[in-house]
Amino acid sequence: MASLVPKNFVSALGLDVGRKRIGVSGCDGTGLIATELTTVHRRSFAEDLDQFQTLVEQRRAQTLVAGLPYSLDGTLGFQAHHVQRYAERLAKALNLPLEYIDERLTSVQAEQMLIEAGISPSRHKALIDRKAAALILQQWLDQRRQHL
Repeated sequence: MASLVPKNFVSALGLDVGRKRIGVSGCDGTGLIATELTTVHRRSFAEDLDQFQTLVEQRRAQTLVAGLPYSLDGTLGFQAHHVQRYAERLAKALNLPLEYIDERLTSVQAEQMLIEAGISPSRHKALIDRKAAALILQQWLDQRRQHL
């Protein structure tokens, strides 16, 4: 029986993992465009997991893509290790593959986008997280497309 899912179909969730919030993005089925979805306000892992399970089901997500905050010198610091631990635990609980993408400066880019739109970044942290997650996922989608 032939699969109903097109050959090039991709459904991924992009994650900008922070201590208080996780920006979440998704992509269209063609894997061309990443869009902001939501911000998960972290409480307990179980509560976070419930929210992610709903997102995975709604979006038919096949992969998680987490931004990894490398230091400017290219090394992995404390925050990067924190992101890895959380993302790996989440991927395991959701039974999904996990990929990482270098997220250096995505939050800065997201803040700049808000400033250019006349929006105060200091009052819209959750929006910055979502925009950063979309930048992370878009970078992954672009790299993936180059390797097909």
